[in-house]
Amino acid sequence: MSLTRQKILILHSSDPDLESRTVAWALYDSTIPKGQLQMNTGDSNEPIYGSVLDAMRDGWNVIQLPTMPIFRTGFEHDQGHLPYETVLEKKVTIDE
Repeated sequence: MSLTRQKILILHSSDPDLESRTVAWALYDSTIPKGQLQMNTGDSNEPIYGSVLDAMRDGWNVIQLPTMPIFRTGFEHDQGHLPYETVLEKKVTIDE
């Protein structure tokens, strides 16, 4: 019996261009059985994909594009979350 499962990939880029360098990432894979370890951010020094466009070329579908951050005058250099987050998904068929 074949089932379809979803993988979610979150890529943080250096700027809003989909070809820009990946600076952080996380992968959530529902094809991995419960109880087995998922990949976590920081598990490797090299990103899964060098850019969002690289992931798209490998079959990942973009489901959320990054929104442009709003920088208020006087707060341009404040630290915060990584602003250029793209969420991607891929459907995978598995046999059970």
